Amino acid sequence: MYLEHFGLNEKPFNITPNPQYIFLSKNHKEVFAHLLYGLQSRCGFIEITGEVGAGKTTVLRTLFEQLEENEFRLAFIFNPSLSADELLLEICRELGISAGECRGGQLLPLINDYLLNENAAGRTVVLVIDEAQNLAAPVLEQIRLLSNLETETDKLIQIVLVGQPELADVLGRTNLRQLNQRISVRYHLMPMDESDTYAYLKHRLKIAGNKERVLFSDAAMKQIYKYSGGLPRLINILADRA
Repeated sequence: MYLEHFGLNEKPFNITPNPQYIFLSKNHKEVFAHLLYGLQSRCGFIEITGEVGAGKTTVLRTLFEQLEENEFRLAFIFNPSLSADELLLEICRELGISAGECRGGQLLPLINDYLLNENAAGRTVVLVIDEAQNLAAPVLEQIRLLSNLETETDKLIQIVLVGQPELADVLGRTNLRQLNQRISVRYHLMPMDESDTYAYLKHRLKIAGNKERVLFSDAAMKQIYKYSGGLPRLINILADRA
């Protein structure tokens, strides 16, 4: 009834990230540029922060879907509650490295061999860790040690730490200063402004099948922006319920 009433093919405001609906606001274009620069220049560490619902994960998924498979190998870690040893094992699983019964420090040589082979083949290995503000200090130290894997000219693994604004506070701790100093690309994803919010609403409706029918007046879109603060997830919730 929902779709038939509004003349849509599918629900336009689901909160589940869907690259088909990606909308590049001014801020999202900037974070794309920072990510691409960091990965292509093999800078080692990239830090992306943003409020809950700002669209960090959606942007990352969309970017990595556009990267050529013959140039990049990607590993996503979505569970920040891992121990340092579990992190290494999860990286092996993500990259398809056969770990057998190896655990802990035994996994590092396996990962290093894989990274050397990929580097020789001209491919960049990218490790993305989401919700990184929740990582324990020993896990962050393990991540720093991973970044030591390098040749004379290249970093063997590019590490993208993604998290809420608290991630900057975590990395600013004295005991993590060695890791913090290695981050060469940082970007804080801000909420969308009013004009981007209007364009975002119209974009999602169009993708969902809207044919020029005005479903939100300018006044309604202004209220959605006011109450959502320009955060995509809150915009979706408000627009769907409206």
